[in-house]
Amino acid sequence: MTVVEIFGYVGALFIGLVLGLIGGGGSILTVPILVYALSFNPVIATAYSLFVVGTTSLVGALKNIQKKMVDFKTAIIFAIPAFIAVYLTRRYLIPAIPDEIFTVNNFIVTKNLAIMLFFAIIMILASVSMIRNKSEVSESETKIAYNYPLIIIEGFIVGAITGIIGAGGGFLIIPALVLLAKLPMKKAVATSLFIIAIKSLIGFLGDVENLEIDWVFLLSFTAISVIGIFIGIWLNKFIDGKKLKKAFGWFVLIMGIYIIYKELNL
Repeated sequence: MTVVEIFGYVGALFIGLVLGLIGGGGSILTVPILVYALSFNPVIATAYSLFVVGTTSLVGALKNIQKKMVDFKTAIIFAIPAFIAVYLTRRYLIPAIPDEIFTVNNFIVTKNLAIMLFFAIIMILASVSMIRNKSEVSESETKIAYNYPLIIIEGFIVGAITGIIGAGGGFLIIPALVLLAKLPMKKAVATSLFIIAIKSLIGFLGDVENLEIDWVFLLSFTAISVIGIFIGIWLNKFIDGKKLKKAFGWFVLIMGIYIIYKELNL
């Protein structure tokens, strides 16, 4: 095992650690780790990421269910269009994209390049959300009001984005749950984790039919990430998650810019 590969497995632990510490964000590192540290093709990397993200989020979601923090009605309304979109994206859209999409002045835009550039843009948007780190909305128990059409549309859009980049999209889901379903912030975070788990794992099923999966690697990588989330949850008792989230946001921003720089050979 090379030093870079060891770094990749340490990265798996870091993914879970971040999820445990700040309740989200760690999943956005999965694809860069799989692509740059472990040399996976971006299509395979986004598929594996769905499984890692889905399984790790499920562990966190189960803990939230025990605490009765998950709003199941909201989760179902949001998750159904989300997992339909992510499954269709992985099963049909990704395989349908040609390996060479178009050429500009002898510069070939390939499927792999397009996926990584789109991923980098999403990373930058997520980093801005984490860096701004607005004060949380009131935790008072207001009556939950459902804006069904907007929740369904948002669910479908988030599902499609998740299908393309293989990340959970918590930074898109949580504001939607707060604004469209009027959930208190803590319930929105808990419910978001449950939605991410469902749609990521169902989306991964679309890849099982298209790709040859290295289950030994995938299960071992995921197990390390799950260990990380338990360590993160324990450390969360001693570390200020808000400050950590802002610092992690800057790290994600730098990573997003690096991916654009590397992929475009600037």
